[in-house]
Formats: sequence, structure tokens, C-alpha cells
Amino acid sequence: MTNKILVTGGAGFVGSHLCERLAQDPSNQVVSLDNYFTGSETNHVPGVTYIRGSTAQIDELIDFTPDYIYHLGEYSRVEQSFDDIEKVWEYNKQGIFAVLQFCRKTSAKLIYAGSSTKFGDGGLGRSQSPYAWTKASNTELVENYGAWFNIPYAIVYFYNVYGKREIAKGKYATLIAIFTEKMKANESLTIVSPGTQKRNFTHVDDIVDGLVMVGENGYGDEFGIGSPESFTILEVAELFGGKIEMLPERKGNRMTADVVTDKTQALGWSPKRKLADYISHLKENNWIK
Repeated sequence: MTNKILVTGGAGFVGSHLCERLAQDPSNQVVSLDNYFTGSETNHVPGVTYIRGSTAQIDELIDFTPDYIYHLGEYSRVEQSFDDIEKVWEYNKQGIFAVLQFCRKTSAKLIYAGSSTKFGDGGLGRSQSPYAWTKASNTELVENYGAWFNIPYAIVYFYNVYGKREIAKGKYATLIAIFTEKMKANESLTIVSPGTQKRNFTHVDDIVDGLVMVGENGYGDEFGIGSPESFTILEVAELFGGKIEMLPERKGNRMTADVVTDKTQALGWSPKRKLADYISHLKENNWIK
């Protein structure tokens, strides 16, 4: 029996790894819908059908009935969301409503990627940036819509994902990739002050392990997928061993986040990769990812 699976954001960092894993199962038919805002054709993997377009147009672009929809295709940067608020609204608010309407029409199970910023700084993180607020309020909409229209859903939360295909350059680059590029170029590691903000860095393969488990067996909210190990940004820089340059503080930069993984662990998930091992591997291979 074939499972028809739609992954929004399937040409992005996490989405491409999820597509790759799902496509390894011959019983899965995997389709990606991506607007290529941060996704790339270089992230395409064998066995996946790629459609270019906005999630707001999902009903026009998707001509089959999925069994599962992994909705990863939203705007996902904190500090940059102040400058990109129009994109944040379009990708995160218009998109989620269209996806939910499509789920209602097709009875597909929705696996929605929320944001762990919702749990930051004792719950205050949910309103600290346009990105954080749209993601937190989207989880509430998914919960309510699911109850109103009997839509099966599960909400997952990622914690600071790193690994192969991470965005390394430009305003949407992420920390581990940025530090890797700077070490290769013998440049200082730039850290937004105060540097004591803590993050739970989680390898993308651990994220995908959790996503597949939740997709198959999880229902409801609070399926966190995150490493229990936390590091300050300064501690991460020390693992890399580079020179450090401090930058001014920026809006929306939470200090902590609670890692909520009990429900995911109850499905049998646990993280298997460690950040220190990953950085050691990069060093041993002269910073080649």
C-alpha cells in the first residue's frame, strides 16, 4: 500500500533530509512543495517529485490526496523577521490557513513544525519577534482547527538544527554553518551579545528520526525534538576554538528555552548525535561538512 506524502519546504535544510528519508521507503510516494525562498535545487534528492509554489496556493498546485502533510515550509528566522514582516505574514499566516483548509478537504494528517521559541524565557519568547508570534499562534490555530473539523494533527518543535545542507552564507545562515565557514576562512567567530544565551543544538538526523516517528504514531501538541544538552553561544565558539568578536545585542534573541521532549521520547525517540562530536569531525576533515 502506497503512502502519499507531501512535504512543504522539501527543498530546504530540514525538509530535504526528511524527503530523503521518506523516499528510501519504496511504499512512500513523496512530493515537495517549496517556494525556494531559502530552499535550493541543490537540495533535491532522488525519488522525490518537486513542485515550485507557495503553500497559500496548495489547493491549486497539489492534484492528489496526500495521506500525510509535513508542513515545514514557513519563514523561520528570529532576528531577520523584524525586517521581513511582510514575508513572515504571507508565508506563516496565509500559508497555514490554506494548508489547514486542504487538510480538511483531503482528510490528510498534518504534522506541523512549530517553533521552540514558544517555550523561550519562561513563555515570554512566543511574542519576542514576528516570527515567534506567528509560529506560536499557528500552533493554537492547528489545535483549534483540528478540534473544530476533526482533522488529525501532530505539532513538533525543533531545537537549533545543525548538519549537512545547513545554510552557510547570507542573512539566513545558521550558527554552526556560520562558524564552520569562518573557521575555514580563518576569521573571528562573531557572537551576538551577551553570548550567554543557551541553545539546545540538535542534529538534523535526530530531527528526522523524530519527525518520522511522530508522523506515524503521534497525535496532538508538544512533540519536542531537541537535544537535552545545552550550550551557550560562547561555549560553542570555544568548541570550535576560534577567535571571538562580540556584536551588539539584537531584538528577539531569547536567552533560554525549555526542551519539551517527553511525548516524543514516549514514542521511542531519543537523540543519538552530539554537537561536540560533530565539530570534532569537522575539524578532523579540515572544516569540510
